Amino acid sequence: MLKATYDPGLVALSILIGMLASYAALDLSARVVSAQRWARISWFTVGSVVMGIGIWSMHFTGMFAFTLPVPIAYHWPTVLLSFLITAFSSAIAFYIVTQENLANGKIAIGGIIMGVGIAAMHYTGMASMRLAAVCQYDRGLVILSVILAIVLSLPPLWLVFHFRRRTMLNIWTKMASALVMGAAISTMHYTGMASATFFADFAQSPSISFHTVSVSSLGAIGIAIVTMFIQAFGMLIAYVDQRRAVQAVEVEERDRFHQIADTLNEVLALTNADWSEVLYVNRAYQEIWGRTAESLYSAPTSWMEAVHPEERTQLEGRIKRLLKGEALDGIELRVIRPNGSISWVIARGYPVRDSQGNICRLVCSAQDITKRKQAEIELQRLSGRLLHLQDEERRGIARDLHDSTAQDLVVLATTLHQLHDSPPLTSARLRQVISECETVIDRCLREVRTLSYLLHPPMLEKTGLVDAIGDYVEGFSKRSEIQVDLELPSNLGRLPRETELALFRVVQESLTNIQRHSGSSQATIRIERDKEKLTIEIIDKGHGIAAGNQKLTGTPLQGIGVGIPSMQERVKQIGGTLEIESSNQGTTVRVTIPAND
Repeated sequence: MLKATYDPGLVALSILIGMLASYAALDLSARVVSAQRWARISWFTVGSVVMGIGIWSMHFTGMFAFTLPVPIAYHWPTVLLSFLITAFSSAIAFYIVTQENLANGKIAIGGIIMGVGIAAMHYTGMASMRLAAVCQYDRGLVILSVILAIVLSLPPLWLVFHFRRRTMLNIWTKMASALVMGAAISTMHYTGMASATFFADFAQSPSISFHTVSVSSLGAIGIAIVTMFIQAFGMLIAYVDQRRAVQAVEVEERDRFHQIADTLNEVLALTNADWSEVLYVNRAYQEIWGRTAESLYSAPTSWMEAVHPEERTQLEGRIKRLLKGEALDGIELRVIRPNGSISWVIARGYPVRDSQGNICRLVCSAQDITKRKQAEIELQRLSGRLLHLQDEERRGIARDLHDSTAQDLVVLATTLHQLHDSPPLTSARLRQVISECETVIDRCLREVRTLSYLLHPPMLEKTGLVDAIGDYVEGFSKRSEIQVDLELPSNLGRLPRETELALFRVVQESLTNIQRHSGSSQATIRIERDKEKLTIEIIDKGHGIAAGNQKLTGTPLQGIGVGIPSMQERVKQIGGTLEIESSNQGTTVRVTIPAND
């Protein structure tokens, strides 16, 4: 019996080839599945050949690692036959795993074909050996090697089928799968090699002929290198084709996105992280901004030049915050077109982050709200006109009550008083009736004068807002028994008539709400003025508008009547803002207007 040894380097090289063959099979199966028609046939052929060459090369590299004390040559027609067997069984197995549906039964059939093919290739390759020795096989190990070839073919086939559509499979997952497949192929080979025992027989000494070749270790390494080169080339073209296919899909999806985006009525733009480059803007930009998309591509920030100067500073601040990662959500802007017309838009912007959390893109939109703003402006004009007519009507009613009704009541009260004091009047009952009439008339006179004052305080026009509020609060405290503290500046001066009237009505409505709803016995009115703004606050310590905390900064609170919307509209008419903060500890009504108003 001849003692066999193995070259460890070639053994390791054979196992590496098996793993590379498995890795190539995973790559190429994905291309077969994703390709169509002739491209599918081409990828199927390439995959079958690369997989067959890999398995065949792994086995023969393993055989070249096997050395005996006698020279070994190989009968190349038999070697070629072993390769054809491997290629054929690989093609069948490759065909099975690239089908749309693969039941467990088909995997078993594929495993049997692949296992039998590998075993046939192995023992055909063993039969190609020419040496001065006789080979005897351990039947048990031979059967075991065939069973292992079949059984160990199942995991590789399952892995290839399972991952064939995952074109972007994680590299570590793919390497782990290739490791399992390569180990299965190598296990079968070395089990088959272990079944063979060689006995010297110099009568069988091989003759050197055209049909036999000798392979040195260097030649085995050369075969392995060529095999790995073929496998690498196959994986390379698969990768290139995969990238091309992915890019084609990306182009198709981008074109579809552009088609959809161009049908939108609002501007949609995509920029890089620092807004130095506009990656895409749809057609609506030209319609709303009145400028071409090419001008925006060449000058990414040129769109801001069209924004009205009054809003540009605020916009620039919001853009800086957007670049830092804060969303720009709903800022209203006026856009001045080249022809001088103005569009109203509501702009939004959001950062897009990559897997590491860094900003990689900015998505921005601008919705044309010109018609809505025009309707709001017209509604505001009509509301202002309605409030003006209401105030004029109040003024007229107050004047009529003061100049006509109140004077008539005064005359009636004077007449009754004279009648009461007339000497001939002796009836006690009649005097009592006249006294009661005088009392009722006095009360009516006071109420008429109070109503006239509430409808239109004459002091507001005569001496201004501070005196009018002070006079009104004095009467209000007497009527309601609510203590009102005043913190009013002595040098406020006169304000425009519309501003004074609007602020007075806010104070009036706020105090009325305190009396009717808050349950507070105290209130404070505070007016402050600086170079930039004038602020007036009405504060109470009641139970608030509703349970919990609420804040109004431009939209009405839930469940309120018409008083607050009326205040809101009046403040809007004079260019101010109304804020209402309410909790179970009280309510603060705050009006802020620019100082130059």
